[in-house]
Amino acid sequence: MGIIAGYAVPHPPMILPEIGRGEEKTIQPTIDAYRAVAAEIAALDPETIVVTTPHSVMYSDYFHISPGRGAYGDMSQFGAGSVQVNVAYDEEMVSLLCELAERSGLRAGTLGERDKHIDHGTMIPLRFIEQAYREAGKKPDYRVIRIGLSGLPLLDHYALGILVQKAADDLGRRTVMAASGDLSHYLKETGPYGFHEEGPVYDERIMDTFRRGAFNELLRYPAALLEGAGECGHRSFTIMAGAMDCTAVETCVFSHQDVTGVGYGVCSVHPTGYDASRNFGEQYVEEHDRYLAEKKAAEDPYVQLARMAVEKYVKEKKQLDEVPDSFPDELFDRKAGVFVSLHLDGNLRGCIGTIAPVQDCIAEEIVSNGISACSRDPRFDAVTEDELPYLEYSVDVMGEPEPVESKDQLDVKRYGVIVTSGARRGLLLPNLDGVKTVDQQIDIARKKAGIGPKEKIRLERFEAVRHY
Repeated sequence: MGIIAGYAVPHPPMILPEIGRGEEKTIQPTIDAYRAVAAEIAALDPETIVVTTPHSVMYSDYFHISPGRGAYGDMSQFGAGSVQVNVAYDEEMVSLLCELAERSGLRAGTLGERDKHIDHGTMIPLRFIEQAYREAGKKPDYRVIRIGLSGLPLLDHYALGILVQKAADDLGRRTVMAASGDLSHYLKETGPYGFHEEGPVYDERIMDTFRRGAFNELLRYPAALLEGAGECGHRSFTIMAGAMDCTAVETCVFSHQDVTGVGYGVCSVHPTGYDASRNFGEQYVEEHDRYLAEKKAAEDPYVQLARMAVEKYVKEKKQLDEVPDSFPDELFDRKAGVFVSLHLDGNLRGCIGTIAPVQDCIAEEIVSNGISACSRDPRFDAVTEDELPYLEYSVDVMGEPEPVESKDQLDVKRYGVIVTSGARRGLLLPNLDGVKTVDQQIDIARKKAGIGPKEKIRLERFEAVRHY
């Protein structure tokens, strides 16, 4: 039978009366919608419910699927220990899903669980579903698969959904997807996290995507929008979308609220048949490959040199010795500090640079820092050869730093900042996605240098020419 339905649902702890203690009434439309979809699930009576959650074990490069026969969770961390959930896991389907992932090369499995207890992103959907079963006079005898999200690209989340679909089909398992996730956390100045302009943009866009069932669009949301909106459910929704690959669907938006400053959306997805034109994962790969080929053909020489240096080192563990003479003379005639930044699927993959020149020319600076960015950034594992076609590069050529007397002389779009305290020195480049204020810029530079928030600092600013 396979996937019979999917649901996007939020997980605010306050939605439970034991925690909200009356405050939950502010999101009554969300509660009513939640009860409606839970009743739908009880009526469908699935054998397995797959819950994707941002609050389970999460790794940057691996999908964690909870192992074992089952697990327990409660809401004691929110002062409601009486709210408890016990689940039995679908061990057979978990085993097949891990086998499919291994065959496909997708990094997913049951290893590395640090805490077996069920997280609230899983508990809240299951709590509503259990209540719906009881109200219908049924015993909740389904089994559960709990999947954590990952720092891997959106396309990998979509691919994992395709494997969930295949596992359900191969076993003939009547399966419901519960994609647990809130929307933007930055919808109101009065909310717990404040306001970002990307917040309402994301909420409006994601609700429209669900309303139209346009799941191909989930793969194309810009990383800057996702980060600026502070969403937590997008990857969860993308896994569910993958589970509907090559499937015609009917969708329904039950509710959307932003009254708390955090977005809560409740939506349903019902498969209606096979549709080969909706193989969105394959379409995205083809589109993305064309985009990368076009981008490579139009590369700035600075970026081209960085790419050449990185690819030479990753493939052969050798430094690029000869730079083509066709490159501009300024690469060889000038000295300057250079930062080389690598991004993968919109996420930083490595960034190393020099404030002042240490090589004989800009070209050598780019080569040296490109190698360091792909292999020596302590925040990341070394870049692998299979990632090379998908890396995006930028090269910042540094101007001379100049001291400033106060933060009023800074501008996050125009100037980078250098923060110094004793021998510790932290730098942040100008015009970075997600960095909106001078205070935020200074705070990040402090943290990079290990400078405490109350320690005295000296500020410098600099301009940089960025080559994309």
